[in-house]
Amino acid sequence: MILNALTQPVLGLPRFFKRTIVLLLDICLCLFSTWFAYYLRLGEFIAVGRSEPLANGVLIAALVSVGVALPIFIALGLYRAIFRYSGWPALLTTGKAIVVYSIVYFSIFSIYGVSAVPRTIGVIQPILLLILVVGSRATANIWLGGEYRSILRHADRPKVLIYGAGKTGRQLAAAMANSTEMQVIGFLDDDNRLHGNVLNGQKIFDPSEFDQLVPSLGVSGVLLAMPGISRSRRNQILDHIRSVHVWVRTLPSLNDLAQGRVGISDLRELDVDDLLGRDPVEPDPALLAKNIQDKVVLVTGAGGSIGGELCRQILAVGPARLILLDHSEFALYQLLHELKSKMLTRHVDIVPILASVLEQGRLHRVMTAWRPHTVYHAAAYKHVPLVEQNPIDGVKNNVFGTLYTAQASMEFGVQDFVLISTDKAVRPTNVMGASKRVAELVLQALAAISSNTKFSMVRFGNVLGSSGSVVPKFRQQVRDGGPVTLTHLDVTRFFMTIPEAAQLVIQAGAMAQGGEVFVLDMGQSVKIFDLARRMIELSGFSVRDANNPDGEIEIQVTGLRLGEKLYEELLIGENPIDTHHSRIKRAKESCLPWSQLEPKLTGLERCLESYDAVRLKSILLELVDGYVPSTSFLDSAGPELSNST
Repeated sequence: MILNALTQPVLGLPRFFKRTIVLLLDICLCLFSTWFAYYLRLGEFIAVGRSEPLANGVLIAALVSVGVALPIFIALGLYRAIFRYSGWPALLTTGKAIVVYSIVYFSIFSIYGVSAVPRTIGVIQPILLLILVVGSRATANIWLGGEYRSILRHADRPKVLIYGAGKTGRQLAAAMANSTEMQVIGFLDDDNRLHGNVLNGQKIFDPSEFDQLVPSLGVSGVLLAMPGISRSRRNQILDHIRSVHVWVRTLPSLNDLAQGRVGISDLRELDVDDLLGRDPVEPDPALLAKNIQDKVVLVTGAGGSIGGELCRQILAVGPARLILLDHSEFALYQLLHELKSKMLTRHVDIVPILASVLEQGRLHRVMTAWRPHTVYHAAAYKHVPLVEQNPIDGVKNNVFGTLYTAQASMEFGVQDFVLISTDKAVRPTNVMGASKRVAELVLQALAAISSNTKFSMVRFGNVLGSSGSVVPKFRQQVRDGGPVTLTHLDVTRFFMTIPEAAQLVIQAGAMAQGGEVFVLDMGQSVKIFDLARRMIELSGFSVRDANNPDGEIEIQVTGLRLGEKLYEELLIGENPIDTHHSRIKRAKESCLPWSQLEPKLTGLERCLESYDAVRLKSILLELVDGYVPSTSFLDSAGPELSNST
């Protein structure tokens, strides 16, 4: 234990002092080996201070040993690298030095001869010195060499502080003790009682001193190890950290960590839900179970971001059967594999169906075979610029895919049908939003004439981590060194995590009586420019702009995309009605009766058959209140046809 405690102090000595210590040690070994050689030769120890020939001989032999050994050892490099020596290279170098020394020493005392020094000393002493020098180097290597090589190997590791000195922080520090990626140099904690104490050999610092700690300790990053704190407190901590330009990694929530100990693999980059997310509201188990538990549930668009999360949430509730419908083979395969791996205790029959919601015959066969009780319709084209350039297919999929699925649900006695809608359906400036509003109108009209199926719609904004989200794009641009691109300085968006959105969709559908448009509480809208700046700064970089021309990453404005709005809305009308869930409102929206809507849908269908994008636009303008197209209206698949009137 004492030797282990001395390891770091010894290795921390300046190189000059370490070489001096080893040189003094070799002098002592020369003296001791000479004295002990006399003992082996004569069978008695000679007192050096005695005034007799033998004592003088010991002194002469010892001084000659030092005078011969040190120049040879220095010349052959025994003091250039000490603790890095190990194995055969060290043995060969030491052996070579001792051989040269032995030849010289043997020549002086065994061949030439010196009075009062037995000639056999020229043989015995070099052998003893070889054993002692090699032994000293081996001892140093065992004691110090491993730690020294570890220091050399990890010399370039970034130094990090762990924020949180609780159980999670301690487990993380222990897991990182031998990490080749990062070096933990201390803790930060909000508890004043812990400041200045030492935990696992590392000091606990006051977070208020963070600005001074970064330059003094050479801190490169911070690891957040407080999975149980609120998001508001997390954001306060992040705002403090990002001003100092160090990167941040975090651990998942307590639920994600509940299965085992904390490890390095649990660390992840900050996601946008860490930056913008709200504290979640616990779901109502009764609402989650109402339309799912022990029932047959069909999810269309199951392979997408929202559809996939709906399937995960549904599986957790315990349906009798879960039917996955998607037209993407790869997405369906991935989801099926994931869901089956999650069924640890309870078996649920999962049925994958590779089909499109535009295939009416296929939909009828699915309904006939499986008789679902509940349908969640998430199948849609949602990427605004792509749908803007392909309005024919966008309207076909979003409007008629919804119509065909809803009609099949009515025909085969589905009890509850929930449409996943979007905030872009409110006063849209693009085809995607207009098509989703028409899909809402379809369900509102069918709800009025349906006696068995309850139709409802759930409208919300952007979900974090979905395909096409700005967050993965921003992160990759930061990794690439920039620039980070956004379409406009004033663009704002609503954000919600995918799990929260899926839970609220299920609960909203369970409250439906028929024809409701439910609106999820998205919190405050977020300025995308502020989001980009925070992501750059929390990655350890500074923003390059007019105020900071020496910054590392620039934010570039590229201009609004086709059909893109500066801001999104969730309500067409005013004064939404509260429900008994704090995050779900019911919108009061106008609608058309089926008798008026059906002829319009027939007109849309003819436009699709003839690829008449211009006529398609005019019908959308008639159907959707507040629709103001922001672009010319051509279909990229056949612009010469879309110009027909």
